[in-house]
Amino acid sequence: MNRKDSARLLAFILLAAFGFATESRAQNWRQAHDLSGFWKFEIGDDSSYADPDFDDSAWEKIAVPGAWENEGYPGYDGFAWYRVRFSLPEKARGRTLHLHLGRIDDADEVYLNGHLIGYQGRMPPWPETAYHIARRYLLPPSFLQDHDNLIAVRVYDDMLAGGILDGDVGIYYQPDEIHILSSLAGEWKLKMGDDLRWADSDFDDAGWQKVDAPVMWDSFGYKDYDGVGWYRKRFTVPQNARSEKLILFLGKIDDVDEVYLNGKKLGRTGPWPNDIRDFENYGDHYQEYRAYFIPSNQLNLESDNVLAVRVFDGLVHGGIWDGPLGLVSQRDYRSWERRNSSQADFFRWFWRK
Repeated sequence: MNRKDSARLLAFILLAAFGFATESRAQNWRQAHDLSGFWKFEIGDDSSYADPDFDDSAWEKIAVPGAWENEGYPGYDGFAWYRVRFSLPEKARGRTLHLHLGRIDDADEVYLNGHLIGYQGRMPPWPETAYHIARRYLLPPSFLQDHDNLIAVRVYDDMLAGGILDGDVGIYYQPDEIHILSSLAGEWKLKMGDDLRWADSDFDDAGWQKVDAPVMWDSFGYKDYDGVGWYRKRFTVPQNARSEKLILFLGKIDDVDEVYLNGKKLGRTGPWPNDIRDFENYGDHYQEYRAYFIPSNQLNLESDNVLAVRVFDGLVHGGIWDGPLGLVSQRDYRSWERRNSSQADFFRWFWRK
């Protein structure tokens, strides 16, 4: 047995010994609202089905999760849409929420109140299955309402079983979410392309597109875009944060980022790729939480601050895609890290050796 095989065997034994307790914090989910049950369903394809005002009263209801072949559509391959309405329970309000849809066969696009919030696989003319992937999509706060929200799921099935097949279906949150002193979620400016002058605090971004974050940039017309884009945002430091040592928390970014505050580089996650095919450099950084310590001499306490985030996306979704976003005290960040730390990073390192 060679060294690599021995290492993998040891890692497996340790995982078993810990009862697989080393899974990342991303699996520490608590259900806020159960969405399993009967959803509205219609075969065919029409983009108007994503519209919350579309009248689906004539649609059938089928059980979710479950293959549509078991709900009266045996042998059907092609497009179909699901729709369901929900209101947020009190315990879910103010939290970072995710929609869990289990496995979907083969490809899907998911809309919240008419806005695209995620997708897996590819639709025709070049279909690509993602039947093995459990779906989990951020519910962007800027798209959510307290009452009467609509989720619409467009599904394409190429062969065999089709639809929202199995797994947990509902709205979930993480009870150990980091405490945000001042939120940076909401409106940002976005421009595709790459120019380091865009990091300057006095750069005029008046002509840039207004977007929401955290939301993948695919939702704003860039679904097939791979490359570089820049985000910019102005903010002030609230009174309750001015005496704290602060961390800039930027949720998750797909794939690699460089962050500038008031024209000076604050930090980076992942080595900047040479080109889109440079997979080794941006591999799994899209799953990492971004946290950057802010030196006190780089922050304006009495006036505006300008945050610029340079993002490289190489595959599928892109941009600042998951939250929360905001200023965090160093004390709260340390506490959050201690509560949520696991051996996951060790095993990730171990398997790469």
